[in-house]
Amino acid sequence: MFRLAIFVDGAYLEKVAENNKVWVDYEKLSSEILTRVNARTPTAPMDLLRTYYYNGSPHQSNPPTARERKLVRKRRQFYDALERLSSFTVRLGVVKYRGKNNQGQPIYQQKQVDLLLGLDFALLSAKRSITHAAVVTGDSDMVPAFEEAQREGIAVWLFTGQKQSHARELWQAADERVDLDQPFLDAIRQIK
Repeated sequence: MFRLAIFVDGAYLEKVAENNKVWVDYEKLSSEILTRVNARTPTAPMDLLRTYYYNGSPHQSNPPTARERKLVRKRRQFYDALERLSSFTVRLGVVKYRGKNNQGQPIYQQKQVDLLLGLDFALLSAKRSITHAAVVTGDSDMVPAFEEAQREGIAVWLFTGQKQSHARELWQAADERVDLDQPFLDAIRQIK
């Protein structure tokens, strides 16, 4: 039996979707990825183990501002809605304040998110809980995890945006690649 796990770098997908003016329906995302993988492996239909979504919890000052409290509340509602989806897991890192840029704007940086994604990916691969992995990201930090999974016999699919939105070495490390192009984004568009 063939089993697929989907790993979604939430901040990356949000950026790709925002650049293309699309609101993502995450149930459709899982379904579309599974459909695309099954279409290219027709002799071996895939079961979906789970979709893992990774992002950072929004930063809050101490004490938090009204804007920060509102953003945290909205994000929590979003993450709770994702967790209510069938076979969906939300894994959160943190967002740290890193000072201000030259224009005086605050700089925030995600921490732990890539590591959480890489750990889950590597553990499921090493335990042979999956035969295929679909990863939505553009981050080259995933290259070692791709390589380790492939040594375990896992087929690694990369779902990524246009060339300028992903690392070249990530593209090269994947077994299969799917562009998050307009037809794909239209297929996962949230209808309001």
